[in-house]
Amino acid sequence: MRNGLLIKSYWSKSRIRTLLVSMLLLLPEYAVAEMEFFSIAENAVVMYDAPSLRADKLFVADRYLPVEVVVDVEGWAKVRDSSGSLAWVEKKALSQQRYVVVTVPLADVHKSADMNSELLFQAMENIVMEWLDSDVTGWVKVRHSDGQVGYVKVNQVWGS
Repeated sequence: MRNGLLIKSYWSKSRIRTLLVSMLLLLPEYAVAEMEFFSIAENAVVMYDAPSLRADKLFVADRYLPVEVVVDVEGWAKVRDSSGSLAWVEKKALSQQRYVVVTVPLADVHKSADMNSELLFQAMENIVMEWLDSDVTGWVKVRHSDGQVGYVKVNQVWGS
């Protein structure tokens, strides 16, 4: 307070956040990705807490795990998994082949994108299936590892 008046700070939280994001976009070695989905391309990929092989190892990801790239740095990607966890991974360990993971206790996979169509099978939570298409609003066309193809509600999986 100055002279009995409350002076409002020019640097509000939203202004600082906007400035930081703008600065990040101007740095050539950093690029904010468009929230793209990828999958882990190899077995037993180490996930790190920073974009360096010398960083702390957080966990090991299995092949086909769907991830969302949130930051793209030369040779590295910061990714989010279905639980919301963030980690860094070498970009060479990512595949453009997309997969989804079941996020509900039991997901119903139907013959067509219609709740009244034939129920082909049910997939348990954490089962990963290949993403084939999202051409029908609210549904994802998937392929199970045993080869069965069907449609699952988008709110029952993550990675689409």
